[in-house]
Amino acid sequence: MVVKNEGRRFLRQVLQMHRKYIDEAVIIDDGSTDDTADICREVLQGIPLHLVRNSVSKFSNESELRRQQWEEVVKSNPEWILCLDADEIFEDRFASDIDSLLGDESCDLFCFRLYDFWDDRHYREDEYWRSHLRYRPFLLRYRKDFNFAWNDLPQHCGRLPENIFELPHLLSNLRLKHLGWSKAEYRLDKYLRYMLLDPDGQYGWKEQYSSILDQHPNLVPWIE
Repeated sequence: MVVKNEGRRFLRQVLQMHRKYIDEAVIIDDGSTDDTADICREVLQGIPLHLVRNSVSKFSNESELRRQQWEEVVKSNPEWILCLDADEIFEDRFASDIDSLLGDESCDLFCFRLYDFWDDRHYREDEYWRSHLRYRPFLLRYRKDFNFAWNDLPQHCGRLPENIFELPHLLSNLRLKHLGWSKAEYRLDKYLRYMLLDPDGQYGWKEQYSSILDQHPNLVPWIE
């Protein structure tokens, strides 16, 4: 996980859920100035934690940050890597179903649907926001003999190596909730960040950036 100034957001809630099924945590604190690191230590007490703190944020070059994350993770010689952000949380049944995924010897990569929550009980679905209609990779078996390759884009580079779909992979019906859009102030922060880092939509989708501030988006109720 990569974190930065997450103390007043979802970090505590997310880590309390994750600690039910992780054996070890590797966290890059990318220049936080709040109590983010303290929350990580507190909530994950009793679980091995490798916490790396960057004195200067690397987020303006996301590929550099994701490479750092990867390099720190593989130092722990992991069997499986679950790569989540600090505002992402699986639905409750993930904790009971994860062992069946990890026991599948035929698969090295699992993909899940990510739902962008726009408030506590609804996710957004329209022409600009439909990430939950496709499957994204989050859970990867680490293969020492595989030559992992990276996308070097400074934004939207992907959180895992770009060639992982060369490994045997499957789709899971377990759903992942993305909470980072669920409050108006967080949406404004993200909009301003994209306008600073990618104002022309060179690495992302400019029309989607503009739609972040829509006053009446189409919202769909979440059913657990």
